[in-house]
Formats: sequence, structure tokens, C-alpha cells
Amino acid sequence: MTSKRSSQLAWALTAWANHGFATTVLVGFFPIFFDKYWAKDLPGTTSTFYLGVSNSAASFAVMLLAPWLGALADRRGQKKLWLGIFTLIGVVATAALAAIGEDAWPWALAVFAIASIGFFGGSSFQDALIVQVAEPQEANRVSAFGFALGYLGGGLLFLFNVLMVLYPAKFGLADATAATKLSFIDVAVWWALFSLPVFWQVKEAAPVAESTGWRELWNTLKKVLQNKPVLNFLLAYWLYIDAIGTLQQMAVDFGAKLGFSTSALIQALLLVQFVAFPSAIAFGRLGDRIGTKRAIYLGLAVFVCVTVWAYTMQTERQFYWMAAIVGTVQGGVQALSRSYFSRLIPRERSGEYFGFYNMLGKFAAVLGPLVLGVVAIATGNQRLSILVLAVFFIGGAILLTRVREPAEKSA
Repeated sequence: MTSKRSSQLAWALTAWANHGFATTVLVGFFPIFFDKYWAKDLPGTTSTFYLGVSNSAASFAVMLLAPWLGALADRRGQKKLWLGIFTLIGVVATAALAAIGEDAWPWALAVFAIASIGFFGGSSFQDALIVQVAEPQEANRVSAFGFALGYLGGGLLFLFNVLMVLYPAKFGLADATAATKLSFIDVAVWWALFSLPVFWQVKEAAPVAESTGWRELWNTLKKVLQNKPVLNFLLAYWLYIDAIGTLQQMAVDFGAKLGFSTSALIQALLLVQFVAFPSAIAFGRLGDRIGTKRAIYLGLAVFVCVTVWAYTMQTERQFYWMAAIVGTVQGGVQALSRSYFSRLIPRERSGEYFGFYNMLGKFAAVLGPLVLGVVAIATGNQRLSILVLAVFFIGGAILLTRVREPAEKSA
């Protein structure tokens, strides 16, 4: 394997590593375990509200830190260092979830928020490192490969943990509660182990300056505001990634409140992971064939249909079909958005620019779960809250029309 291929594989393995947290903890077991173990005495709408606030708080913290830390990493050549720091935070906090006792929902939310900060914060530097392993013409393929490996790895670990929870005795465990707590530990080990190759296989970019500060960051922000393609893309991305992230984080809670069984929710999540694996790769190729932006439009159109359908959803079978459809476009839209942005920005300042990219992504993640929680509390209607997300998809698509293709820009 060439050095270039090795670095691309090592970079993609960071997604294989941290998606175990995304599947098992973020969208899988934590919302269910929170409702049934840590917050079982809270009303359903109240637990939804607190879960949404916790997700929003973690995203808000990363939103504030990402641009400044990205600028610092660029100037000192420390993208891998900060990826390592956030990975360590996420790994330790995820393992700590296993030690939290029954009914201790405030502690569970606090530790979950810290683990989420590790996941979201590390993702910013993971994204920024794409320019170290892929040339612009390779960006769609490499970005899609990363997301595909992420969904496959996260899905396999999630499948193992589901089997462990369903059949604890076969794994030498007392019950499903013990199995769920053990799953938090194996996610932490998986995350740490498969994150290691990136640190010796991917070359760090040289520093671009001796130091950084808020004044330099402000100067970059002004450049972003003056760069119309970058600015318009970030605004579009802010809207549609809000809705995608909210669907990921709150789908299990939404299904549970509609009365769907835990097994149905888990099976639907598994379905998403394994459908998303080949679909993300296919979307990368589709972006090369018809244009990155057109492929993103296609994915957003599917998401609009899904949110409208969710408003009228009645059966678990519909939930399965919906999960399969989401899986066909979810990873593709995320992967092509990352590769598209990487071609719009100065490559030597990828940490800083991806800091702004993730800042808007996390600001969206602050808004989305909070909107769902507030609408659920205000109306007592879970369905109405999910329908609101269609507005975000449509608004993002409209703003994306104002972004020129990189090839057009060069011409």
C-alpha cells in the first residue's frame, strides 16, 4: 500500500473509531437508557427537553472553541494534537457513563455532554486533516470513504452491543443494564484503539505562523464574510446540517414517544448504518459524475420527503422504511458537504476554516434539538416538532443555489 493510501486509510479510520460513539451512545443506547434507567421518574416531554438541552449545551461549547482552536492548530501545526486531546476527553467520559447509578440523571447528562464535546470537537480536526490526505480532485472519493467506514465501523460495534443487551447471559452478564453499561466501556476502547493510526500515518502540515490570537481570528472571519462562495455555503450548510443532526440525535427519542418498541428503534438504527455504508461511497461517485452540488440537492430533497412522511407515520414498519431511506442519503450529504467546502477554502488554513464550518454545524446542533424540545413542551405534539425540520432543509437548498461550483470559480 502506498504511503498516500496508508494515510487516507488511517484518516478514514478516525471515523470508524468515533462513529462507535455516534451509534451506540449518541443516537442509540443513551436516549433509551436515559429514559428507562437514569430519568425513569421524569415525564416524557420533560426528559426530551433535558436531553435536547444537554445536546445543545455540548454543541454550544464546541461552537465557541472550534474556530479559535482551529486557527491555533494551523499556526502551530497542531491539528493532530487537538484531535488527540478531544479524543481523550470523549473516551474517558464515555467510559465514565458506566459508573453512574440509577436515577442520577443530572450526572448522566453532564458526563454525556462532556463525551459529546470530545466527539464533536475531535470531528472538527478530523475534517480539517482531509487536506493533508487528499488532493481537491480526490476530495469527494476520500471524504465519502471516510463516512462509509464510519457507518460500517459504528454499525458493527452497535450490532455487537445490541446482541449483548438482548442476550446478556450469553456474554456472562447479569442483565441488560449491565450489558448497556459495558457497551459504554467497549465504545471507549474502540474509539481509542482505532484513532491511533492517524497519529503516525498522517503527516501534519507545517506551521503557518508563530502565534495566533483573537485579532487574527477576527481578520479571518472578515475574510470569510467577504468570500461569497464560502459564506453562502456556510449559511446553507448551517440550515440543512441542523436538520440532519437533529434527526440523528432525536430520532430514537421521537420513535419512543410514538410508542414504538425498543427493539424496533434499535433495528432501525442498525439498518441506517449498514445502508449508509455503500450509499456514502455511491454518493461520492455520484458527486463526481453529476456535480457535488447537484448530488447534495438530491439528498436534501429526500430529507424533505422523509420529514413530511414522519409527521404522518403510524407503524414500526414505516419507521424501518424511513430508516432505510435516510441511510441512502445521510452519509452522502455529509461527505459531499465536507469535500465541497475543502475545495472552497485555503488549504493551508484548513483548521481555521473547518473551525468555522464546525462552528456553524454545532450552532445548528444547538438550535435543532432545542427547537424540538421546546415545540414538544409547548404543544405536547412530538409530530409537529419533527415537521419543522423540513423548513431547514428547504432553506439550506435555496441558499446553496447561491454558491458557485469550484470549477466555475476557477474558470
